[in-house]
Amino acid sequence: MQHHKPAIKRLDVIVLLAILGLAGYIAYRLFFSLNYNWNWSIIPTYMFHQDVETGIWRTNLLIDGFITTIKLSIWATLLAILIGFAVGLMRVSPRLFFRMVSRTYIEAIRNTPPLVLVFIFYYFVSDQLFSFLGVENFFRASSPSVQKYVSFFFASPGLITQFLSGILTLAMFQGAYIAEIVRAGIQAVEVGQWEAGKALGLNRRKLMRLIILPQATKIMLPPLANEFINTIKWSSIVSIISIQELTFQALQVMASTQATIEIWLTISSMYLVLCLSLSLLVRKIEVYLARSEDIMTAYQQTGP
Repeated sequence: MQHHKPAIKRLDVIVLLAILGLAGYIAYRLFFSLNYNWNWSIIPTYMFHQDVETGIWRTNLLIDGFITTIKLSIWATLLAILIGFAVGLMRVSPRLFFRMVSRTYIEAIRNTPPLVLVFIFYYFVSDQLFSFLGVENFFRASSPSVQKYVSFFFASPGLITQFLSGILTLAMFQGAYIAEIVRAGIQAVEVGQWEAGKALGLNRRKLMRLIILPQATKIMLPPLANEFINTIKWSSIVSIISIQELTFQALQVMASTQATIEIWLTISSMYLVLCLSLSLLVRKIEVYLARSEDIMTAYQQTGP
């Protein structure tokens, strides 16, 4: 299969020049016409600092928040995938009860603002549940080595309840959208594939695992990538429950330095780098899958 590069037309050039002109005007107004005292020199000091006693360079608030955002997004994404696939499979289940339960969950989550969900899960669910289970006390009483691993992969024992609440909130919210993507991907597989699997004597579980899901995954990958990126962006909302992620740390730095625009431009760039890197990675995966599909199609057409 040959892919031809689209030709650049005159209208494309005009639109591009208009966008560049608008961007230049905004930059001019922001950096030259705005009566604002820029202080970019403080940004590096809040990213890395040198330990006075040891002389070792260590991460500071913004980089610490950036790392926390990455950890929060990874764990929330993994849990959201598990929830989304489970609920998505329930959405296409032949059993009415499973379909009703999954539909209720999806509609309840998708029609509730994320900010409200954060408060519900933290103050009414996680705060009560984790306190009853003694999660924070368990990690506080654990050995220093266990606390070290918990702090590295999750958060410090003093913030573990908030961190887990943030993971649960993001996962439940994104899981509802992933569930619909899974449902749509499964239903997009041709009916003939289902009939062929049944003709081979496969039960529903093997049919889904061996035939349907591998094909549906290729269909689901682009919208799933969009939801992964949304998870990173939505992670900023959990700053309201004192999770020390990037937005929370940026607010702390801004309050102490009054460098408002510098901080917001900096963290916007950090979010952009993280989301763009994920987008490029997913794009490579899509190209690889498309190339594999083209090779398989060519092989089927030419024969062994």
